[in-house]
Amino acid sequence: MEQSYTRLTREAVRRQHAGKRRYITGFDGIRTLAVLGVIIYHLAPSILQGGYLGVPIFFVVSGYLITYLLIQEWDKTQGINILGFYGRRLKRLYPALVTMLLGTTAYITLFQRSLLLNIRGTVLTNLIYGYNWFEIKHGQSYFDRFSGESPFTHLWSLSIEGQFYLVWPFVVLGLLLFLRKRLRAAAILLGVAILSAVLMAILYDPANTNRVYYGTDTRMFAILIGTAMAFLWPAHKLNPQVTSAHRLILDIAGGLSLLMLIWMFFNMSGQAASTYRGGMFWFTLLSGILVATVAHPGSDLNRVLTNPVFSYIGQRSYGIYLYQFPVMIFYEARVNIGNHPLLNSLIELALIMLVTELSYRLIENPMRHYHYGQLTQDVVQYFHQPSRHRWASGLGVVAALLFSLSAVGFVQQPASAQPTALQKTITARQAAAKKKNAAAAKKQRALAKAASQRKHDKAAALAKLSKADKKIAKTYFLSADELRSSKQTPLTAVGDSVLLDDSGDLQQVFPGAVVDGAVGRQADAVPGVIHSLAQRGELAKNVLVNIGTNGYVTPQQADDIVHAIGTDHQIFWVTAHVPTREWQDSVNNRIAKTAAKYKNVHVIDWYTTAKTHSSWFVSDHVHPNNQGNRYFTSLIAKAIAKETKA
Repeated sequence: MEQSYTRLTREAVRRQHAGKRRYITGFDGIRTLAVLGVIIYHLAPSILQGGYLGVPIFFVVSGYLITYLLIQEWDKTQGINILGFYGRRLKRLYPALVTMLLGTTAYITLFQRSLLLNIRGTVLTNLIYGYNWFEIKHGQSYFDRFSGESPFTHLWSLSIEGQFYLVWPFVVLGLLLFLRKRLRAAAILLGVAILSAVLMAILYDPANTNRVYYGTDTRMFAILIGTAMAFLWPAHKLNPQVTSAHRLILDIAGGLSLLMLIWMFFNMSGQAASTYRGGMFWFTLLSGILVATVAHPGSDLNRVLTNPVFSYIGQRSYGIYLYQFPVMIFYEARVNIGNHPLLNSLIELALIMLVTELSYRLIENPMRHYHYGQLTQDVVQYFHQPSRHRWASGLGVVAALLFSLSAVGFVQQPASAQPTALQKTITARQAAAKKKNAAAAKKQRALAKAASQRKHDKAAALAKLSKADKKIAKTYFLSADELRSSKQTPLTAVGDSVLLDDSGDLQQVFPGAVVDGAVGRQADAVPGVIHSLAQRGELAKNVLVNIGTNGYVTPQQADDIVHAIGTDHQIFWVTAHVPTREWQDSVNNRIAKTAAKYKNVHVIDWYTTAKTHSSWFVSDHVHPNNQGNRYFTSLIAKAIAKETKA
């Protein structure tokens, strides 16, 4: 009887400890949700507008786990081994990070030398976990996926984590030593988190989100919410034997928070002001609730998020996040993914998982369990019997090669960004368009008052054209009627760099055209541009829209553009030719649906016209060359002439 009682007692203790450890496996499910959101966002932003929100989830989980382990260590030993903590963090994070930095830099040195700009600062600041501040000054927007996207941009979050790891053992030690009630420590941490969120709202600048997006001070609230949860809700002190009512409360809280997080993944735009003025903070609070329910050994949500697939992905989430950008950017530089976005997305995902698995098996796991104290002994043994260490020899050769190529890249880093021929052309044409806009605005008003619907025989009309007009008509493949119509049509053109590149040709055919273009412009910026043009009296009855080169156009954004222009204007929307980006077909489908929805919207199908004429484009396959601009302008002129004549 006594032996049976002892066995039952041991079994109860075993189950209790197993329950208290089980939450770690459940966190693999949360990591999976986060990392899949980030990857899907970059492969298909139209599906998950808020995929970038995977990072706050990582921050919350990291803050909770690190703080919980430190508190647990304190409760057991009444102390914290800070050097041991640093050693574990370095062994976990550094080997894969160094491998990624060297491998990516070596590839850039060999195949994409245009990305060598700032390479020394990029690599060095990543090694000391200060890259997020370097990115604020030197980097591009996290949401800019067309202007020479860097394969290192995503590493800003690892730098914030590194800064957190550096100071956090001392912070936790101080809180445990000087505050008897841990509730007070949690209150202090939540208070600082709120201050961080307020700072994000205050510093937010819609023209440049880099400061608040990358800043340690404006993003720390996510980590701090996780740390506060660890003080309030340490898993090793939670009772797995809860009542049915308490279990139901935990499950409802966790389930609702998970559903709301998923909804935000689909709907919260990373470029909306509301995201930085409270939206991201509330998202992070919901993440904290999810973490708390998964951490509780009496919750059922842990079982929901625990399965072999999630465990596999969660264990490799660090590597997946680390290698995603280099794989996608290097792949998309070589492959035109626009015509087959789904297939190419699957290929990219497979490549990310392949590289991650190799890193996990060959770098992360071996280095995490390696005893660095025996390094000297292992080196001596290697030199005594190198034939018995062929695997180490192979890795050593690869490492030396990567290091050498990276050193070459460091030496050959350009002093400053050298504008490409295309960039020089666009800049010059943008300046020329601005000079012509004032005269074009006056011309618009004059043309608006004139009624010029004349019908002439084509041959007779062509004979009456001036010598200069005949040359223009021939250059742009226009009939006399089409050229006359274009010269008498007031037009306002709003768009991106493709429009800027064509502005000189467009204003030659449409002397009354006001052109407002900007490199990198996306759909969400257009309504503001339209309102500004209207206030200056430069919004003509005919409006040309060339938006879709730089990203997806959502249904709401398309409606906003049409409403900003007004139903009393004729809108001519040019389809996108972006075979190098996955959003090409989505943008063009959205333009077609918008034209079907609004009678005053007309499609100018540049994509169909140009898709079989690769000779019309410069090397990026997106911006027309001089010949392409002639056909681009011709298509616009013919379409507008046909519509205005009707």
